[in-house]
Amino acid sequence: MRITIASRAGLVGALLLAGLGAGVTPAAASNPAGVASLGSAAFTKGTSAPISIASIAECAVEGPTSNSSGVVTRTGITFGGGTSTCTTTVVDPENDVTTTKSEAKGQNFELSALVSSGGPRIKIRSYSVSCTATQTSTNASWTYGGATGLGTLPSPVPVGYVKPITKSNGTLLAEAIFNEQTLPGNGSIGLTMLRIKFAPGSNITGEVVLGRTACSPTP
Repeated sequence: MRITIASRAGLVGALLLAGLGAGVTPAAASNPAGVASLGSAAFTKGTSAPISIASIAECAVEGPTSNSSGVVTRTGITFGGGTSTCTTTVVDPENDVTTTKSEAKGQNFELSALVSSGGPRIKIRSYSVSCTATQTSTNASWTYGGATGLGTLPSPVPVGYVKPITKSNGTLLAEAIFNEQTLPGNGSIGLTMLRIKFAPGSNITGEVVLGRTACSPTP
């Protein structure tokens, strides 16, 4: 079973062979047959009301096979909308052999929740995640462009790369975790492009997910 992960930040990309290691989360069960979404959020700032945004524009090969969302805004965060498609293609009708592709494309993400704590305003102009599967292989990829507030990232971005988000005096406000993978060992892949986990120094608890997909080998 061949498993590959491709990552692209801005105009720089590289193909990475996915293996169990740092940033890879083992799981007991298989990933879904094919899903994709723009992201989600669940966090609370101080004594303010909790912010909760369920998985946005989620699609699945079992249905709904396509989805879309307009702008979703809550205090401190904006998802600029986008689309998702989860398709199944029959490549051998006589033997019911299929391939799948699950993809989500988003735009104009902004996280301002850290600004009042002395942190940056994080913006990502465009991003996408994709997972494709055949009977013998799975492949997941992600890309984004027009990012500000996250500093410089390595190229290629390693599996589970953690970028600290701090204020000017070095206080940790959050961790931005890129290229987070779930590989149960059965050929399936789960991929989260970016997970922002708030630290105590921000006076915020919870996390934000941007770009999520998963797929399993086709039957």
